[in-house]
Amino acid sequence: MTDANILDDLDRSIVVATQAGLPLVPEPYQHLAQELGVTAGEIMRRMQRMLESGIIRRIGAVPNHYTLGFRGNGMSVWNVPDERVTQCGRLVGGLAFVSHAYHRPRHLPEWPYNLFAMVHGRDREEVEQKVEIIAGLLGEHSRGHEILFSKQILKKTGLRIVGDR
Repeated sequence: MTDANILDDLDRSIVVATQAGLPLVPEPYQHLAQELGVTAGEIMRRMQRMLESGIIRRIGAVPNHYTLGFRGNGMSVWNVPDERVTQCGRLVGGLAFVSHAYHRPRHLPEWPYNLFAMVHGRDREEVEQKVEIIAGLLGEHSRGHEILFSKQILKKTGLRIVGDR
């Protein structure tokens, strides 16, 4: 861990204040600044530093895909050569219709899959078509796949910091 990855009390307060989302007001950074007793510029500088150091991954909207009409969501799971999983994951993760991709361990013999990619579509048929695009992209590196369709959202948040250290 480097010094850039150490959170001081203000950094921690910024994370806690924003972990459920930025305030839905015309000037969210100004609102946070008033709440935390600093300037909006200081909030933005610190958030930028935390982004650059990897403490936070992104600042952006997280839409509810069900509300937007994307109800055919499925986790596609792929059996790709272990020595190619990073390369394949980057290819698949770069697709606009894949919200996230992961490398996960296999659990042989029952579970041969090591690459997971969440695909969103308006219905199952659309997801199946998109998974076929992934299959074409992976080509010979795909040694099989399945789609695990979502039934409902159980949790839609990231890690939360609670309480004092």
